[in-house]
Amino acid sequence: MARYRGPVCRLCRREGSKLFLKGDRCFSEKCSVDKRNYPPGQHGQGRTRFSDYGVQLREKQKVRRMYGLQEKQFARTMQRATRMRGRAGENLLQLLERRLDNVVFRLGFATSRSEARQLVRHGHFLVNGRPASIPSTLLKPGQTITLAQGSQEVARIAGALEALEGRSVPAWLEIDKESYQGTVKTLPVREDITLPIQEQLIVELYSR
Repeated sequence: MARYRGPVCRLCRREGSKLFLKGDRCFSEKCSVDKRNYPPGQHGQGRTRFSDYGVQLREKQKVRRMYGLQEKQFARTMQRATRMRGRAGENLLQLLERRLDNVVFRLGFATSRSEARQLVRHGHFLVNGRPASIPSTLLKPGQTITLAQGSQEVARIAGALEALEGRSVPAWLEIDKESYQGTVKTLPVREDITLPIQEQLIVELYSR
């Protein structure tokens, strides 16, 4: 299935919550979810009833769209999470959070995960001093993410770092804006992920 390239605000309205796909717009009063908190389409304001399967499916779609994964990518990540020790749902969120594109977004180098994914693919970042251009790379504690020397004047990245002033970086990450470098201090735990996600519904969906 090809990557969705339509208006992303429709995805937020479809899931009924902010997926933070539009950068600064999601934090402003222009957010479509705040203005029109109902699904898109001519029947969007009608009553919608979901079965148990429908509720589980919508939760999976919400998380998949939030992190920008395609269906097969998400299914493979879920399979890996079930093979790990611990709770499968928490393992899933940990794997998603450890992706390089998500870490770049969390550190404040980009205003959205899609923008972070594009910056990573264009080779703007180094991991432990080596070029890294694969967004799905899983980072480990102790690894450093550094902005490439020739990318420190990129306006989009500079603007994102300026916008970071009013936001906080997760406790499992650390950012040094003066040296354009971030560090993964520890593995993320469930308490570090404050997004409105019910991961158990996704586990139940894939266990059918």
